[in-house]
Amino acid sequence: MSKMPETTFADLSLADKTAVKKSSIEARRFSDVSTCSFSSTCFTGSSDEEEISPKDNHQRNSAGGTDFCVKSISKSTFGRREIEIAESEMPGIMTLRKRAKDEKPLKGAHIVGCTHVNAQSAVLIETLVQLGATVRWAACNIYSTQNAVAAALAEAGIPIFAWRGETEEEFWWCLDKCIHKEGWTPNLILDDGGDATHLMLKKYPDYFKGIRGIVEESVTGVHRLYMLSKGGKLTVPAINVNDSVTKNKFDTFYTCRDSILDSLKRTTDIMFGGKQVVICGYGDVGKGCAQSLKGQGCIVYITEVDPICALQAAMDGFRVVRLNEVIRTVDVVVTATGNKNVVTRDHMNRMKNGCILCNMGHSCSEIDVNSLHTPELTWERVRSQVDHIIWPDGRMIILLAEGRLVNLSCSTISSFVVSVASSTQALALIELYSAPGRYKSDVYLLPKKMDEYVASLHLSTFEAHLTELTDEQAKFMGLNKAGPFKANYYRY
Repeated sequence: MSKMPETTFADLSLADKTAVKKSSIEARRFSDVSTCSFSSTCFTGSSDEEEISPKDNHQRNSAGGTDFCVKSISKSTFGRREIEIAESEMPGIMTLRKRAKDEKPLKGAHIVGCTHVNAQSAVLIETLVQLGATVRWAACNIYSTQNAVAAALAEAGIPIFAWRGETEEEFWWCLDKCIHKEGWTPNLILDDGGDATHLMLKKYPDYFKGIRGIVEESVTGVHRLYMLSKGGKLTVPAINVNDSVTKNKFDTFYTCRDSILDSLKRTTDIMFGGKQVVICGYGDVGKGCAQSLKGQGCIVYITEVDPICALQAAMDGFRVVRLNEVIRTVDVVVTATGNKNVVTRDHMNRMKNGCILCNMGHSCSEIDVNSLHTPELTWERVRSQVDHIIWPDGRMIILLAEGRLVNLSCSTISSFVVSVASSTQALALIELYSAPGRYKSDVYLLPKKMDEYVASLHLSTFEAHLTELTDEQAKFMGLNKAGPFKANYYRY
């Protein structure tokens, strides 16, 4: 039997060449899906591209419960393993759970939670339950949920409404399912971004009147709270844990220092040495990113509006510039401000070919992504959360996570530093619930003593031993030997 003559790519017609290229792209996408679909920690998978919405997939856990909505309850065993691994790296929150579970300081608390849904937040959720609370939970980010972890929580009987790749409509549906449940009325809110607070205040004002307090952990959410307070619309007390020392100086800085590299590597396989990077914002997020990228050999520029942060950046060895001055030459743009339209369409029109654009700030408004949805631009999804935006002249930029929080959308974060933040959140909830009437309708910071307690919960991991003041030293400094050791105005 004679062999058929081989056909090369050059022999194909233009239409056939186009078809081959398209099938090749689809094959690469399928390969990404098939290799990653069973791992909740593989963030280049395509779980956000499945067609059937979990809303239309009615599932039951092994106890027959249906009060949840996740991607697939069948992945719960894998998710449970992820949670157990996280527990071993979260000494603070686990110690707090052990010390307080018999006392049940949250008995009777009904908590609506809207945070990232991953192995680390699952440890916090289950801690709150063990401390006596009933909870209902949704994701604060449509791309950051670990599906297997959400399944494990649902299997454990926790009402969880979250999956990776939610649409905007599904996001608000999930949050609404958490807030409104027949026979259950919330009395505490744990928020990340202010969406649960916003929805309850707007749609369920009667529920909002019964709230004992709000705990908020993001820059964006805290800004919303202060705006509500300024406008006289904040009728309940709130604790701003984002600006507590243990959250801001540990979770924010160290998490971002680690995860910016992980996010960029997983999504783009970039070699950092010699790359020019501009980081918009030099708060704790920007500081962590800048330090990490500089350590990899990047040439790092900083943009800032605050002269104090700008001076810090300059004295740390970074050039402080305006974005317009470097936008044509940089290889990577990272936003870390929490503001709006920090990177505009005009900036993106002038970026060099292959420039990587991502957001490390909580808000999804920092990059004007909506301006990229125009007929002359072509969007090509090359990996989950990685889009090539192609201009008519063939120039291309790489957009990560569609401008949303890149580290929780495209990588993972350190369980240890999340333990610090989780311990702070749990203590803030206990404080608000156990002391009704102590706080007025305003925004508060945690007492310094609680910050120090959270830090102390984590010292044993490093075999660190605190020095104790003598009576004479304590008297000389005007301190209690047990703390707090710094005044509220101390900046660390």
